[in-house]
Amino acid sequence: MLYSSAQAWRDAPSKRVLFFGMSGLGKTYISNILRGAGGWFHYSIDYRIGTRYMGEYIADNAKAEAMKVPFLRDLLLSDSIYIGSNITFDNLTPVSSYLGKPGSTAKGGLPMCEYRRRQEQFRLAEIHALLDTEYFIDRAERLYGYPHFICDTGGSICEWVDAEDPNDPVLTELSKHTLMVWIKGDEAHTEELIRRFDRAPKPMSYQPEFLSRVWEDYLSKNNVSEADVDPDAFIRWTYAQALAHRQPRYEAMAQNWGVTVTADQISAVRDEAGFEDLIASALESAA
Repeated sequence: MLYSSAQAWRDAPSKRVLFFGMSGLGKTYISNILRGAGGWFHYSIDYRIGTRYMGEYIADNAKAEAMKVPFLRDLLLSDSIYIGSNITFDNLTPVSSYLGKPGSTAKGGLPMCEYRRRQEQFRLAEIHALLDTEYFIDRAERLYGYPHFICDTGGSICEWVDAEDPNDPVLTELSKHTLMVWIKGDEAHTEELIRRFDRAPKPMSYQPEFLSRVWEDYLSKNNVSEADVDPDAFIRWTYAQALAHRQPRYEAMAQNWGVTVTADQISAVRDEAGFEDLIASALESAA
């Protein structure tokens, strides 16, 4: 680990952490607290994906829709208008909208072959964004003078790594430069995430093998064809399974590559000093 002990963490002139875990458990909350303290650079993996690695896909998709409207088509072909996405730390909707949901096109879904293509684009984009972490650590200090660094990852990080492989290229690289911190939720958190998702289902990214399994299961259990799948119904049905699938993967990442804090502990943090104490305690527990 980057910090060999709680004291090494407290004494480090440059503190570098990477948060991972299910979305909605406090990664952004604690990142905002630290960023607000003044000495921390906040690197958002999802923002990097949307601006650097998938920005062109997102813009081209919007242009393709605009080209279906004669008025907008003429303006685009004459370079009279510009179409782009307005991605911010707080608004990553263009990325999730591009990923879409599989199922009936009449209900706003994507054919599964197109959905898989976009999923693969996202997988590669996320891996590239994760591997950019060292570059942003250097940039944050060299260019802006930030001594400390936060990497705020997306919930799907666990899908693309093998935590049981001591030579996993992504985890090896990340652990060289950051202390990896799992924000762990309990059963109550999971139930609330499921309720929240059920009210407003959002596109997600899945490991290819997991996606194939749940897709075939859904078609079989509901006796429907791909063209008849309700996109929202499918991702609602899949969400709880995805959380259960990811939990042991997060746990293995924490056991083999980092430390664990709970979502309740994170929500209790109010300032930079409280966060430093929490990580020191996690390091002591992991020793």
